[in-house]
Amino acid sequence: ETVLATGGNYLHRRIADVTTTHLEFPSGIRAHIFVSWLHPFKEQKLVVVGDRKMAVFDDTGPWNEKLLLYAHRIRWENNIPVPDKAEPEYCDIPEAEPLRMECEHFLECVENGNRPRTDGNEGLRVLKVLNASQQSLNEGTARNLRDEPQDRGLEDHGLPMQHPGVFIHESAVIDEDVLIGGGTKIWHFCHIINGSKIGQNCNIGQNVMVGPDVTIGNKVKIQNNVSVYAGVSLEDGVFCGPSMVFTNVYNPRSYISRKDEIMDTLVKEGATLGANCTIVCGLTIGRFALVGAGAVVREEVPDFALVAGNPAEIKGWMCKCGIRLDFDGDDAVCGACGLKYRKKGTSVYEIRDR
Repeated sequence: ETVLATGGNYLHRRIADVTTTHLEFPSGIRAHIFVSWLHPFKEQKLVVVGDRKMAVFDDTGPWNEKLLLYAHRIRWENNIPVPDKAEPEYCDIPEAEPLRMECEHFLECVENGNRPRTDGNEGLRVLKVLNASQQSLNEGTARNLRDEPQDRGLEDHGLPMQHPGVFIHESAVIDEDVLIGGGTKIWHFCHIINGSKIGQNCNIGQNVMVGPDVTIGNKVKIQNNVSVYAGVSLEDGVFCGPSMVFTNVYNPRSYISRKDEIMDTLVKEGATLGANCTIVCGLTIGRFALVGAGAVVREEVPDFALVAGNPAEIKGWMCKCGIRLDFDGDDAVCGACGLKYRKKGTSVYEIRDR
């Protein structure tokens, strides 16, 4: 919503050599970008600070150290910040050439008519932010993007943005400003509320409500009678069983509006939420976790965990393919697909042969 850029001219009279840009978003998140042509070393680093962990992506580092997670937290004691630091967690990322993957994705979108991850609308939004940053740098004042003319860009005015291969049943209601990826099917009596984004090759079952402003990844399956409320995000490959329940406010009252107290819930890649389970708001469900039918989840669920019961507790660990793992000490090999895993404390991660 707001951009403030400052800089210094040392080598060139009109072009800044060093800039600092501050970005403010409607959610309250703030970002700070530092750029310098004068530093004697190349640095391309992204730091994301959350309330439970911090992520550091260093594009110039070794491949197996490009992405690190730190379980760092800051506590306030007697008005003094006290850091709790932890050892970094190395994220195992398949090695690949980014430019090649980008080109392959572009060709795939051309061939199948799918929406690119970064399309013309995304490019237009980036240019608007860059333009506002330059104006702020020139004028020495913050630029409020909320006051800029709202050009809808490449989207059809007043119509949901759909792509080839999308099926929408005639009884479904799709609001304005909804993005639906190629190959997605939306069945009887569904309602997709404005501002929501649904990825490619998803299957949205009967009587499902999504939104407003909900983001759903690719290849997500949502079975009948599920409501995905504001504040809920589903990553790629998530499965929501029939009649499972999300909440987004911890203590709702009919008489009291608590829209400003909505708590975010994140369901990570490949997770399965069993039929009739309940996910209390403000939690993260880990990658490829499995929540048993009827479970009531009140705490964070780690990656690959199998949880069940009320309240839900860890009962075991699951492979990506959905088969329960049997650990021999700290290691396990899936009997169905052969993937290897290692357990450290309450965490399980996949081991990949190098």
